[in-house]
Amino acid sequence: MTQKELYHPVSIGRPGTKILSLNGNLFLAPIAGYSDMAFRSLCTEYGASLCTTEMVSAEALTRGSLKTEELMVRSPSEKHYAVQIFGGNADVMFRGTKLVLERTDCDLIDINGGCPVPKIVKSGAGSMLTKEPDRLYAIVKAVKEAVASYAQEHPERGTIPVSIKIRSGWDAQNLTWQETVPAALEAGADALTLHARTRAQGYEGKSDWNILRQTVELVAGKIPVFGSGDAHTPETAKQMLEETGVDGVMFARGAMGDPFLFRRTKELLTKGSYEQETLAERLNAGFRELELNVASKGEKGACLDMRKKFCAYSSGIRGGGQLRKKVVECLTVEDYRQVFAEYL
Repeated sequence: MTQKELYHPVSIGRPGTKILSLNGNLFLAPIAGYSDMAFRSLCTEYGASLCTTEMVSAEALTRGSLKTEELMVRSPSEKHYAVQIFGGNADVMFRGTKLVLERTDCDLIDINGGCPVPKIVKSGAGSMLTKEPDRLYAIVKAVKEAVASYAQEHPERGTIPVSIKIRSGWDAQNLTWQETVPAALEAGADALTLHARTRAQGYEGKSDWNILRQTVELVAGKIPVFGSGDAHTPETAKQMLEETGVDGVMFARGAMGDPFLFRRTKELLTKGSYEQETLAERLNAGFRELELNVASKGEKGACLDMRKKFCAYSSGIRGGGQLRKKVVECLTVEDYRQVFAEYL
């Protein structure tokens, strides 16, 4: 496989659905606290082929949570975007899906089948779907049926595709991907993302790319398979594509504070090399994200949210520990400007 072939268009959707045609195969994962509208806007600008919202509670949607609805707002720069929902009850996921379709113009609905956070798992959602293939099947089927039902009521919208993100298993003794992947296929999933770690691993330890490769073989081209886990750099993304045969790479932690990751990776895959952005360029991107958040959330809320993000944007600066102590005390845009004045 040549370098140019590693970066390629992707189509998501089975016969009877509205095909989502993407110009590339580099994606931003749904990252709680990070993949908000402002950050997705920057990632799209710097080359992300598709971005997904932070995970949205189907239960909260059915209860009318305004905060939950805010998570689904589309960035004006996003040609395409996906909304990720989670829940452990098929009926609630059915109703939540219809609410997503009523309140957004998303191009894809993604199901969270991988979150390892205990409170999510205890609700029957997230990684619990990795442990219970029957529950996973029921939830994927319910979401697909909700999309089809909404399309009948609103034919102009069409039947958009549904994807699911799962893990390789519950723990090292219970690698369930060989049961959950077929369950997702049978239920009608139009695409699959596999985070090649178990629920017990959380975000620690090494991801098993061999399982990614075997998943691609198991699916055998029926639907696209995207890889997640340990692809933090352009080089590791390239390696994942070459070694596993996945159709695309989903960046998560590697993209935190680094929307340029998509541009660098695209350049590596298509040209064989890339240019590294300067520290000033990274920090200026952070201030652009801050400005976008101020416009949507107000200065106080935006500045509080951006504390952890500026810690990520400033990664690698000499004496960064002292710098980040100042960052976590910032309350205004001017506070941030004073902290980073010498670097801009």
